[in-house]
Amino acid sequence: MKKFLIALSMLAMGITSTQAQVAYEKAKPFDNVYLGAEAGIAGPLNFKHFAPLNTALGLKVGKLFSPVYGVNFEGLAFLGDNRWQTGSLGFSNSHTVVRAINLGLNGTINFTNLFGEYTPNRRFEVGAEFGIGYWITYGDKHIIQTDNLGDDTELTAKTGFTFAYNLGKDRAWQLYAEPAIIWNLTHGPGDAIQFGKQAAQLGLFVGVNYKFKTSNGTHNFKIWNVGDLNDEINSLRNQLNAKPKEVVKEVIKEVIKEVPTTKTQTISVENLVFVTFQQAKYLLTAPNKKALDSIKAGRHVQIVGTASPEGSKEFNDRLSQNRANVVAEYLKGRGVIVDEATGQGVQGVTSNRLAVVYVK
Repeated sequence: MKKFLIALSMLAMGITSTQAQVAYEKAKPFDNVYLGAEAGIAGPLNFKHFAPLNTALGLKVGKLFSPVYGVNFEGLAFLGDNRWQTGSLGFSNSHTVVRAINLGLNGTINFTNLFGEYTPNRRFEVGAEFGIGYWITYGDKHIIQTDNLGDDTELTAKTGFTFAYNLGKDRAWQLYAEPAIIWNLTHGPGDAIQFGKQAAQLGLFVGVNYKFKTSNGTHNFKIWNVGDLNDEINSLRNQLNAKPKEVVKEVIKEVIKEVPTTKTQTISVENLVFVTFQQAKYLLTAPNKKALDSIKAGRHVQIVGTASPEGSKEFNDRLSQNRANVVAEYLKGRGVIVDEATGQGVQGVTSNRLAVVYVK
């Protein structure tokens, strides 16, 4: 047992370290939601009197919290009556088309993404589904008996595997097959919880899911390779360190062009404060505020906000103005006099994602 636990811990550490280099774009509450329809057949797990098979139809509504874990709510309607209750032929004297329904809350796990690297373009996936449910039998008012023999409501459990094939260019559709067991946990006598094959149904279900479009513009999770991003950042840093004077001259040239003055003034690096932002954001970080704190109260400043080329012109113009505004508001709160705060959209090649503060 000790060796097994050590091996399991090493496996978990390996999985974690493999996935640590990948970051997922933050999802909104209603992202990664799917709707599915299914049909299937089932029969007694003990294989006694397996025929006729019970047919079933169902619906699923689910959400994925990550490429590995998720949850769904499932409703199954059973049209057959082959030996769900222990010792009986079926659902007694049921005369309805739908003999019973099972409402279940299931957890899902994707083994393919757990043990392998997640990719949104993957075609085939293997997973598991397990959960708890509530069974209601219809059609016979005499089915309720003393001591839960023939009870018309039951507590159920579901365990199964899923074999899914993702369809379409965007992988929005998913076709799956699911062999599963639905356990009658309270088949009597009494309401004792018990897993027994004498009151369980072995079934095969097939269905299709549609994954709704998410806020990231796709139907799946969007990933960022942290290792590649770090390499890109280090490469840019090395380029900047290799030519510091040339880069500073280029930035000053662009700022002079972007901040026109009415009288001759000397602009140098000492007159400028650079505030950098993350892509598509305009929130001030602690390092940003520390840099702005070097500007003394009572000084006059002009602020120019810029954006990187990603996105539409309208978005970049609005983003650059927001960057200029947030810097202006912070400086005003510290007693600095802001003469002008303008957004210039995409400007030049070195002032992207910046708010440049010119201190007069």
